[in-house]
Amino acid sequence: MKKIFIKNKIEKRNKGFTLVETLVAISIFTISVLGMVSILSNGITDTEYAKDKVIATYLAQEGIEYVRNIRDENILFADSQGWSNFQTALVPCVPSTGLGCGMTNNIDKTAINFFQCINPVDCELYINQGSGEYHYDVGGSSGDTDSGFNRVISTKFDPSTDRVTVYSVVSWNQKSGPQNVTFSESLFNWY
Repeated sequence: MKKIFIKNKIEKRNKGFTLVETLVAISIFTISVLGMVSILSNGITDTEYAKDKVIATYLAQEGIEYVRNIRDENILFADSQGWSNFQTALVPCVPSTGLGCGMTNNIDKTAINFFQCINPVDCELYINQGSGEYHYDVGGSSGDTDSGFNRVISTKFDPSTDRVTVYSVVSWNQKSGPQNVTFSESLFNWY
């Protein structure tokens, strides 16, 4: 009889986890979950940065395209003073008294006008939630929200070669600090 009693006592001890084993298992599980959360958090941050950089790249390229379009419009559809008219239109973009310039279009988007950016706030881009278009908030458009991006266009004239170098800088703030994308292109009087 004594042997049966000791055997039952040993079997009862081995039937479950001890408190120490449970705490070790919970600790290992917690550490592994925290590791996964950290990796996911870094992945989300990297994805946000990549998205913002792609948007900034497109906005910088769009700034160059606007200036190129004005050059082509002036040369193709103006009189023989097309190149001079183009250079005159870009005067606010020469960074002698400000940072550079921004631009506005009229309602049917057939005319682009440049305005000077004295402060970075002057060149903030807003986004129209309905159309998804980015624009400067010169007229105080209602229903549009700050996109978090600034675009400043600046120019440098080289009269000896009939060349204008255009710089389009888009900046934004990321958790890691301020970021920017800069594009430049040389435009020539091809007429």
